[in-house]
Amino acid sequence: MMTHESIDLTTMGQAAQDAAGVLAQLSSVKKNAVLQAMADALIAQTDMITAANQADLAHAQDLPKKFVDRLKLTPARITDMANGLRQVAGLPDPTDQIDKGWTTAAGLNIVQQRVPLGVVAIIYEARPNVTVDAAGLTFKSGNAVILRGGKEAIRSNTALANILQDVLKAQDLPVAAVQLITDTSHASSQALMRLNGYVDVLIPRGSARLIQAVVQNATVPVIETGAGNCHIYVDKAADLQMAENIVVNAKVQRPSVCNAAEKLLIHQDVAKEYLPVLAKALRAHGVELRGDERTRAIVPDMVAATATDWDTEYNDLIMAVKVVDSLDDAIHHINTHNTKHSEAIITNDYAASQRFLQRIDAACVYVNASTRFTDGFEFGFGAEIGISTQKLHARGPMGLAQLTTTKYEIRGDGQVRA
Repeated sequence: MMTHESIDLTTMGQAAQDAAGVLAQLSSVKKNAVLQAMADALIAQTDMITAANQADLAHAQDLPKKFVDRLKLTPARITDMANGLRQVAGLPDPTDQIDKGWTTAAGLNIVQQRVPLGVVAIIYEARPNVTVDAAGLTFKSGNAVILRGGKEAIRSNTALANILQDVLKAQDLPVAAVQLITDTSHASSQALMRLNGYVDVLIPRGSARLIQAVVQNATVPVIETGAGNCHIYVDKAADLQMAENIVVNAKVQRPSVCNAAEKLLIHQDVAKEYLPVLAKALRAHGVELRGDERTRAIVPDMVAATATDWDTEYNDLIMAVKVVDSLDDAIHHINTHNTKHSEAIITNDYAASQRFLQRIDAACVYVNASTRFTDGFEFGFGAEIGISTQKLHARGPMGLAQLTTTKYEIRGDGQVRA
């Protein structure tokens, strides 16, 4: 027998499929007009959104500071969300794109056309901005979306989803193009993970624990995103000032996000000279440093790193530090402990940089730049739905193009196969 929840989600899934069929036929001009109207509506409803958000914040006093920061919506952040929708409206529509076309030996004309995925589901935590970002990106790429946010942001998410649905209704479009699951129980997320036949792809956004729970329990296709145990390796040929600038930026600029650096590796040949300088610079920004035995021999007042530190994504002003014997040791350590997100080397040795680029297994690999650049906007995609850390379909920042697939359209004039 179906539960009440499964009936509700089945209904939502069917409505989303129907809406996706409508969105797939929309012109780019119409999509862009709707996105602009959504942006205008967010600005116009700023007071209502902040009131809902304040109610969420009032129930979030016991949450860690980093989660409260993600949850909080200010007028400036609401303006940023609206501007994000306008930026998406200004991007090329991937469904207008023909990847390639050719004529076969049999005289068939084949076109590889980019088309929407269909129904995208997203499970996420205390980030109400995801509600708007995801709605904008899926709408522009012609997909319907089913959103399931965390209980901490339910009032904010509901307010935002209602505003977006009001715009859809005013534009004579199906409100099921953007749906929010308001039941924040564990059962609702489990049911969404198993909504086969309705959900074409599920994207989890949040902690490593959330992502792994989805990967392990979902029966619908999943794109794994987010978890970022990111490393910076300071090579023996690194410039110290460059290393200091990059390491501090990658750790401190926004420590709660997935592309912040969590680990610092340093070549033994420069460790005695460089470590005290880097440690002082990081500590000036309030970073707690946890070092291995060789690191603590150079900077004795560091906290001793444990075995679990090397696999931990802190999302906080904490960084573990390790002295390595060689470039190959750094590569081996990174590939053993990373989450395939973003890794960086600082070096003036071209051969070392090439070896690092070729051998590191990650979505994004940097030479002499901060890992904080792993971002759809910074990559020129305009926006992103998340950072994919897997290898199938999409890897790295997922923009509009990654929310589409391809279809082959074949035209003939009576051919049959011999």
